[in-house]
Amino acid sequence: MHMHTIIIRFLKKNFLIVWITLLAVFLRFVAIESAPPSLNWDEVSHGFNAYSILKTGKDEWGFTLPTIFRAYGDYKLPVYIYLTAISEFFFGLNTFAVRLPSVLAGIGTVIFAYLLVLELFSQFNHQSPITNHQSLATITALLVAIEPWSLFLSRGAFEANLSLFFIVSGVYFFLKGLHAISYLLPATILFGLSVWTYNSARIFVPLLMIVIIFIFRKDLTSVFKKNNRIFVYCLLLTVFFFLPMFYQLLNTSGQARYGEVAIIDQGAIAQIIEARQNSSFGQTITRLLYNRPVYFMQRFISNWASHFTCSFLFFKGGNNYQFSVPDHGLMYLVNLPFFFLGLLLLLKRVFNRDRISILLFSWLILAPIPSSLTREAPHVLRFIVMLPVPMIISAIGIIWVFNWIKDKKLKIRMQSTFLILYFLILSIYSVKYLNTYFNDYRNDFSRSWQYGYKEAVLYAKDNYQKYDKIVVTKAYGEPHEFFLFYWQWDPEAYRNDPGLNRFYQSNWYWVDRFDKFYFVNDWDIPTEEWQDFVLESGKVFKCESIPNDLKPLIEYDAEKCLLITSPGKVPKGWSKLETVNFLDGNFAFEIYEN
Repeated sequence: MHMHTIIIRFLKKNFLIVWITLLAVFLRFVAIESAPPSLNWDEVSHGFNAYSILKTGKDEWGFTLPTIFRAYGDYKLPVYIYLTAISEFFFGLNTFAVRLPSVLAGIGTVIFAYLLVLELFSQFNHQSPITNHQSLATITALLVAIEPWSLFLSRGAFEANLSLFFIVSGVYFFLKGLHAISYLLPATILFGLSVWTYNSARIFVPLLMIVIIFIFRKDLTSVFKKNNRIFVYCLLLTVFFFLPMFYQLLNTSGQARYGEVAIIDQGAIAQIIEARQNSSFGQTITRLLYNRPVYFMQRFISNWASHFTCSFLFFKGGNNYQFSVPDHGLMYLVNLPFFFLGLLLLLKRVFNRDRISILLFSWLILAPIPSSLTREAPHVLRFIVMLPVPMIISAIGIIWVFNWIKDKKLKIRMQSTFLILYFLILSIYSVKYLNTYFNDYRNDFSRSWQYGYKEAVLYAKDNYQKYDKIVVTKAYGEPHEFFLFYWQWDPEAYRNDPGLNRFYQSNWYWVDRFDKFYFVNDWDIPTEEWQDFVLESGKVFKCESIPNDLKPLIEYDAEKCLLITSPGKVPKGWSKLETVNFLDGNFAFEIYEN
């Protein structure tokens, strides 16, 4: 049989999933360098550290092939950065290369969501009321491809999205491995990679593995009896991936990120003390009611429940504008009734001890745990580990309604009308969301993505030779990393720069200088409003009466200086050269010279 004949037959048999995959490819690649409107500081950190690894084998701090990247002091996990290094090898140091691993992971999640549903309901769920498994898998894949939650996070350089791909594909290969044991090896590797990609996976994946091993313990026992060698390999891989992870979590670097977002912080402690002081109970009861464990459990339970509100899932979405479009749900409103219908059907099957329903329900219960351990719950990004379960549940509800119409022996026209009406409404929601995402969101929230740094850096690069000093505001966060990335600065030269000034303060690593660049806070720039400054011969002299905390860190002296600053933050008498605007027209940067 000729190859083209095989391809034609495959396309005919799998027409819908091929079309959905192409749709997912289009929605994730189109305008990927301009929507989101620019790289944020995490993305440029990924990009430059990957570039440094590619060029020197070391990260920006000089550590050789690290298993955790210090970055700004937030300690990023390594897998996304190493994959970005491969991407940059082929495409260079640019936006496309940095976002490519996440884009491909998003497409892969669509494909594996389809395969996972087929495996779940075809192989394990023989008594399921959902008999048309192909349709269930196809609708699930479509929803993963177009729902705001999965689509939005597939377009930025999010480690969480890559980790999600490893989790979904890992579960699929695990289920395949219960029938063909060799698949358990890639399943173990994928689970292992997930916990070295994103912090939420470090909590969620071990819990999920415990659940699926328990649910399918008889199947696992059977397959391992047939091949003890595979069991040993899987055990060794598990030790290889997970033992260092747990060891790292016990270290300061492994706990650094959680320390920034933990439920119990100084604010929480202050609330506990205040509650004790205002308590009308006796001392013993007061201490039993108001303490860290009780406060933690109250907040944890409240956080966990907040992830399942209609407001979060279907109406408002999250509060961080880098993870979702404001005032848009994570899933389309048309799926709300089908999601809750599917959830009821799932619960019914759980009580009947259906293993697949127990797996999906357990996935649903465990997914909010990582996000619930933080102050910022519900959190769109940390909760991503729940995907694609909401899409599967919604698809179950849709298929059940279709089957109900069929079972009631209503006219075939009713079935067609239901499907046409559903997909028409779904299409309307999708088009509306995409229009908002690519237009209104991009323009209105470009500041949230630190838009303007690229333009400012390229201006400085074009005029580099004209100035002795280039002073840049820190108003929008970590300017040095944007200069390193967009300038494509040599990593070795940066690390060995004699003028490099970086230090640790307030649980963060700061860079104040390298080469001729000086990075300063807005309040360190002597503006016109400061009447205690005298300009003479191009030099600013500080008056003794000015408080120390208001004195500028940089003296603007007779040397030729370029200043890239936020609006209005400029010394008296300087000449404006250029303005960089956010996409909504508001000023981002003003560029001056003395």
